[in-house]
Amino acid sequence: MIRIRKAGFKSSPALAMIGVGLLALAACGDGRKAGWNRDPATTTDAESAEAASYLQPPRALTARLDGVGVVVEGEAAPLTSVRLGAPTGEAVSTTADASGRWSLKPPAGANVQLYGLSMTGGGRTVQAEGYLMITPEGRAALLRAGAGAIVLNAGSSSPRILAIDYDLGGGAVISGMASPGAGLGVRVDRASRGEGKADEDGRFVVSLSQPLVSGSRTVQVSGVGGEQQVTLQVAPAAPLTTGPVRSVRTALGWRIDWMTPGGGVQTTQLIERAAS
Repeated sequence: MIRIRKAGFKSSPALAMIGVGLLALAACGDGRKAGWNRDPATTTDAESAEAASYLQPPRALTARLDGVGVVVEGEAAPLTSVRLGAPTGEAVSTTADASGRWSLKPPAGANVQLYGLSMTGGGRTVQAEGYLMITPEGRAALLRAGAGAIVLNAGSSSPRILAIDYDLGGGAVISGMASPGAGLGVRVDRASRGEGKADEDGRFVVSLSQPLVSGSRTVQVSGVGGEQQVTLQVAPAAPLTTGPVRSVRTALGWRIDWMTPGGGVQTTQLIERAAS
């Protein structure tokens, strides 16, 4: 797994307590390996025993505006209770249908909202990986500590930067979409800083080989189908003094400074606009 350097992560005790309200990262495997969507026709006895003790975490798949608010849809174990909970205590819940599909409408907000996603069934509660972030415009992404954000509803046949994550020490990850299986190169200010490959769904996550230092930085991703570059302002997150998340609009989209489960602070810059 690609990891961001943890150097420089600090947090006040008070905010650490607030951060407990955010869900910690849960082990998240491929749904084809174990859990509620396993094919019983190809399952061995040993695998059945393993699956019986394992519940695949719930997943958010799409987010959209319906004219009144944001609707988040996803999948979970059939007939389990699914919950979206904010660190401030607000929560909405529903029951997944017989096929495991669910839909929830979290409270509307003027700023970016962060939620923990979980499901409960058979006396067990399973937390999803990361934190679900929702913008007022209905864009959603999975924020992951020490890794790149996964933006929902994304797709592109040419390299496209969707998010840039970095910590207080400058360790950084570039994530986005490209043609499935495409090889990719990442440059920062014209200097090569990493290579990677899009997975079978077209998603890529590339860790930079050197810290992303403060200032105006041009990040370029190139590969099969073309290239994209964005110029963004990089700056360490100021201390979080009013809660576990702070968001502000930028020329490119949104900047979110958020508290990780370990009490550190990570910055996610969502890239919503074209090359600059």
